[in-house]
Amino acid sequence: MHRVNCKTCGVKNEKLDFLSANTRYTLRFAMQIGGLCRAMTVRDVARRMHLDWHTVKELDKLYMHEQLSRLGHPSPRVIGIDEISIAKRHVYRIVVSDLEHKRAIWFGGAGRSEADMDQFYAFLGKTNAAKLHLTVMDMWLPFRKSTQAQAPNAAILFDKFHVLRHLGDALDQVRKSEYARLTGKGRAFIKGQKYVLLSHRENLGAEARRNLKRLLAANKRLNTAYILRESFDQLWSYRSEAWARKFFDKWKAQLRWQRLKPYEKFARLVEDHWDGIVAYCKPENKVALGFVEGLNNKIRVIQRRAYGIKDEDYLRLKILTAGLPEL
Repeated sequence: MHRVNCKTCGVKNEKLDFLSANTRYTLRFAMQIGGLCRAMTVRDVARRMHLDWHTVKELDKLYMHEQLSRLGHPSPRVIGIDEISIAKRHVYRIVVSDLEHKRAIWFGGAGRSEADMDQFYAFLGKTNAAKLHLTVMDMWLPFRKSTQAQAPNAAILFDKFHVLRHLGDALDQVRKSEYARLTGKGRAFIKGQKYVLLSHRENLGAEARRNLKRLLAANKRLNTAYILRESFDQLWSYRSEAWARKFFDKWKAQLRWQRLKPYEKFARLVEDHWDGIVAYCKPENKVALGFVEGLNNKIRVIQRRAYGIKDEDYLRLKILTAGLPEL
């Protein structure tokens, strides 16, 4: 390569289009390595291509940077906000997704505080933040406060799956209390049936369904709690806030005299966050809510396949490119 002595920049090497940022390898070779890393671990690619582990990792980074550079700066209308654990002892990072294009657009923060959430809106910019129409999140207060301050035009919708997770926890608490209350044969029906009780019926096999039927027939309180859990899912099918409220009031009325304290606590939680839950009834807010949970599962697969990724920048790139097509 020619070297040029520039009066402004000093001595510079000639740039060749076919070379990657790592000038020992061509750009085409870097793209091939990055493509292999989408389906294989870094160690497997290094062994197959007779390269050093660190070299493969750096070439994979070049590939992912190229993927992101072709997309440009994100300008989403509907976003999903969630946090993931990246280490033990409650070390979290925030992941923001574009729910219309079904891809992650930001990974960062030093935790899950309001200041960490503000970093995303600073990255997005005031103009793009003003264009936000809807933000889907769990009921974590710092996320809500940051969104209300930084994107006041965006409606807030609480994620259905996080709400139902609280209801599932309430059902599990009822199961535990019943197991502690009963003795002898009464316990035998409950023991070992946690996941049978917490799973949806359509996801169970024949044997699990028989166990569930025996359990519900043997324990009246668990039967009531199970039916209430299954029926609550109907709330997200309404297109009118008034009808949704009517359904919830009837559902809550069924808790009287049932001695289901965890369910009463859950009902108060829904009451306190009603506006963010019922927002889904509006036709313009009918978005696919499963993507955020699906992305979380994909991130856990990425971490598990690598037995944990210590390089946070590499993890960030893996998350941001997880839903992108191959180059």
